[in-house]
Amino acid sequence: MANYLVTGAAGFIGARTSHMLMEQGHTVVGIDNLNDAYDPRIKEYRLKKLQAMSGFKFHKHDISEKSAIDLFKNEKIDGVINLAARAGVRFSVDNPWVFVESNVMGTLNMLEVCRQFGCKKFILASTSSIYGENPQYPTPETASSSEPMQPYAASKKGAEVLAHSYHHLYDIDVTIVRYFTVYGPAGRPDLAIFRFVKWIMEGEPIRINGDGNQSRGFTFVDDIARGTIAALKPLGYEVINLGGHEVISINGLVELVEDLTGKKANVQYGPPNLADMFMNQADVSKAREVLGWNPQVNLRKGIGSLIEWYKAERSWAKDILTP
Repeated sequence: MANYLVTGAAGFIGARTSHMLMEQGHTVVGIDNLNDAYDPRIKEYRLKKLQAMSGFKFHKHDISEKSAIDLFKNEKIDGVINLAARAGVRFSVDNPWVFVESNVMGTLNMLEVCRQFGCKKFILASTSSIYGENPQYPTPETASSSEPMQPYAASKKGAEVLAHSYHHLYDIDVTIVRYFTVYGPAGRPDLAIFRFVKWIMEGEPIRINGDGNQSRGFTFVDDIARGTIAALKPLGYEVINLGGHEVISINGLVELVEDLTGKKANVQYGPPNLADMFMNQADVSKAREVLGWNPQVNLRKGIGSLIEWYKAERSWAKDILTP
């Protein structure tokens, strides 16, 4: 069994990945600064679940600070899974500095953990936003990633090329996983599916940018975590799409949540946001070929599990801020 460093361990994908690793018998060293990029109560909820498991060690620290490197000098780490990031295309327009600090400097510091302490495997979480405005659909990894539309995607591009330089210079095995839109229980409350479930369940109006005909390829968090763990295998240097296999329009998503909750939505449309992509859909044939990965949870089942989680945790989840 191995010992893995998971950054962003209290984050949505980080927590689920850490949980799965420990279920498989591995140990996890987690790091997270528990920032307020979205409501920290849900991060504390995820972290508490992890801390109840054996084999989990936690550091509350910001990976963008150089001092984070030395936290791991006495650890034997078999792989770094760098999931910590500032995320969100719209928020990055308002404060690009924090995105560069977390996503670029944080990645650099974690690559230094590998270089200084002899860890030979590095996984970097990247994003479908890196493909820009008009890629082909479904989008393969070979599509251009050099025309990002927002500082968030630009910061992830910076992290990717940094990781490549460390692969070249220090022979670190690097796998970059580009996530498409991820959802599931205890998900990010700043993303559409969580917000729609909460707003419909609580009778609050649903706010949609644009006409709702924009679409996204959604993938359940368990499938994403499985793919991330599969990417720990030695691959040299690879960029692999994960997710986005099941595409639905935002209007269709509202209708699906209405159907599964048995409640009617009060939809309010606003102007489109220039930071948003109109569509994303992943070509995941490389993930199937290289990782043996196939998504297993369809959208109806996955949203159903999110709704059941929300009902079970409603006493506090109803108060989560959904900007």
